[in-house]
Amino acid sequence: MAVPTTFIDSNFATRTEYEASLKLSGEERLVAEEKAGTAREASIEISSGPSPITCKAMIAFGVDDLREELIVVAPPRAGEVRVKVLCNALCHTDIYTLSGADPEGLFPSVLGHEATSIVESVGEGVTSVKVGDTVVPGYTPQCKGSDCIFCISPKTNLCPKIRGTQGKGLMPDGTSRLTLKSDGSTIYHFMGCSTFAEYAVLAEISCAKVNPELEPSKACLFGCGISTGLGAVWNTAKVEPFTSVAVFGLGAVGLAVVQAAKAVGAYPIVGVDTNPKKFELAKKLGCDFCVNPMDQGDTPMQQVLIAQSPTGFGYDYTFDCTGNTNVMRSALEAAHRGWGTCVLIGVAAAGKEISTRPFQFITGRKCMGTAFGGWKTRDAIPMLIEKTLRGEIKVDHFVTHNFSGVGGTADAIKALHSGDCLRAVVTY
Repeated sequence: MAVPTTFIDSNFATRTEYEASLKLSGEERLVAEEKAGTAREASIEISSGPSPITCKAMIAFGVDDLREELIVVAPPRAGEVRVKVLCNALCHTDIYTLSGADPEGLFPSVLGHEATSIVESVGEGVTSVKVGDTVVPGYTPQCKGSDCIFCISPKTNLCPKIRGTQGKGLMPDGTSRLTLKSDGSTIYHFMGCSTFAEYAVLAEISCAKVNPELEPSKACLFGCGISTGLGAVWNTAKVEPFTSVAVFGLGAVGLAVVQAAKAVGAYPIVGVDTNPKKFELAKKLGCDFCVNPMDQGDTPMQQVLIAQSPTGFGYDYTFDCTGNTNVMRSALEAAHRGWGTCVLIGVAAAGKEISTRPFQFITGRKCMGTAFGGWKTRDAIPMLIEKTLRGEIKVDHFVTHNFSGVGGTADAIKALHSGDCLRAVVTY
């Protein structure tokens, strides 16, 4: 049968498909037409672009005013990725902002930044991830640009590419992708993530593509706290074997610091916390002993630690994981005379300042800060997850509470305030 140079057949997208169908039997041709038609419909749907999605979200309307509402999540624009959030781990930073203590906190906003998600659609120009990929959002982006002095430097992870808009609760083009379903009012983004919702829009440079083999409830932990604690030891302080370590605050971040210090062979490791219920796990993870400041009377904690230190002159490395400026001072002054290093991890409330005598620095102590443990997000998170899959990093003990549905975030907050919670994971 002669085949015309042009043809019209609504069931086939190409001439090749049409020619091949002519060789089939009647029944086989009907099956081929159905498959081709379905594929063509799908391609037409994709070409028309993604549509806005209405979904559930927990919106922070003001200080301690968190409510479940319907929001509309707009399609991703150029350089952006829309994701379906699988689960979210509640971090103290979310509560810190909800409390009104965050100087950059904006209302109304969708909080949340420690999550595992699946790419639902991508905007123009996105090449590093595709629909269906598993992604852990990163609140510290990594643009990888050859013109970014921060990304090309091994000294820092503080890529400023979208910092200006992210701090204003907006996407890189200066607008929001989130609106309230009931009245269309604008909702702000949070830390470039906003994962207290079933869907979120992220900048491509904030998306870490990861191995989907790790359970989502574990993968999400690497979006903030656990990575931060590990990196504070391995990247920022670069703790060496047989050096002494003191960790102030034994929450999830502090325990990750303990794990990391133990992994490199630090000794001794002392944990400091006002909640003695945390001591048993801390010792299992690597602490050689723990101290409760409430049991020390009026003696400053730094004096107690210096007296207990191996040399009597303090600890080689100290880490503040509390965000309390008084504790920060204790951590600094407990650092070893002549060479001790103090690393500040906890974020202090708005307007707070740290104070100490200059003599502490004159006598050789150093004080450093770390954001996300110094990790370059898109490179590091996939690597840390691979280490976890190989059994090199243990994270099961961090997930102490599990909840379901976006509304479960309220229960997660209550759990976090209970004092017995390290990470509460909410699965959507």
